[in-house]
Amino acid sequence: MIISKTPLRISFVGGGTDIGNYYKSNGGCVISTAIDKYIYITINKRFDDTIRASYSKTETVDDVNKINHDIIRETMKLTGITKGVEITSIADVPSLGTGLGSSSAFTIGLLNALYAFKGQHSSAKQLAEEACKIEIDILKEPIGKQDQYISAYGGFRHIKFNSDETVFVNNIICKKNIINKLKNNLMMFYTGILRKANTILSEQVNNLPKNRKIMDKMTELVYEMKEGLINNNIDSFGKILHKGWIYKKQLASVISNSKINQYYNKALENGATGGKILGAGGGGFLLLYCDRDKQDKVRSALNNLNEFPFDFEQEGSKIIYVSD
Repeated sequence: MIISKTPLRISFVGGGTDIGNYYKSNGGCVISTAIDKYIYITINKRFDDTIRASYSKTETVDDVNKINHDIIRETMKLTGITKGVEITSIADVPSLGTGLGSSSAFTIGLLNALYAFKGQHSSAKQLAEEACKIEIDILKEPIGKQDQYISAYGGFRHIKFNSDETVFVNNIICKKNIINKLKNNLMMFYTGILRKANTILSEQVNNLPKNRKIMDKMTELVYEMKEGLINNNIDSFGKILHKGWIYKKQLASVISNSKINQYYNKALENGATGGKILGAGGGGFLLLYCDRDKQDKVRSALNNLNEFPFDFEQEGSKIIYVSD
């Protein structure tokens, strides 16, 4: 049996510039971090040549091409393991529409586990590149590359997506007390609103020609945030999040709605200086930046939402159990 453990992520600024239609002409970048919430994948040898896959549903098939779960099917085919295994998954958060990059984390974790099942080591670079190949090239999902890279590498990163398809994954270096202060000033609440990211992202991709200048400004915010962090200054962090959220809402019609706007405005009125809906938008988790002395007031204002404590995660996808 093999078990992989793969972190979910929070993206702060730059989301959307990691989509090929943008970065292939402009180059894109994001600042994001892995967090201590995970997807676990187990692979176990079956007694016969059938394949059993258990996620929100359970499938038992005699041919890999009959697997309905497209990521499982294509990942098995890419790794060359096409029979005689049982695959199960467990997630720390709902796997649909939360904005924490769960689909890509699933793909990364499954690739890692399948290669380990074959007795092969996989680098973070290989995992990220192959996950992008599966999700973007094979399955034609209208998504970007940031989720795959941050789940594979882990850490607090500035990730650049270059027009020649290369990707640079860089650590953001700043003092430990600054990172601790940043973590302490971040709050996350679950809106309870589930949505399909593909619908939002498809509209965003279609709107790209008219939104290119907005996305250029979002890229500028990445470097503004990075400059503050490497200079050990997070005074403007919340304001940059807020600017990014204002820009992001202009990319597609369903990124926000009246309920999300109400939650966000309440948070600002009670002490938060900025925030955003994570992921594609439309629901999932609301991230806020708020000084510690004002957080109780924000909690009280959003008392109908569940707060979701988290920490940063330095490691990317890894194999945590191997048994012959």
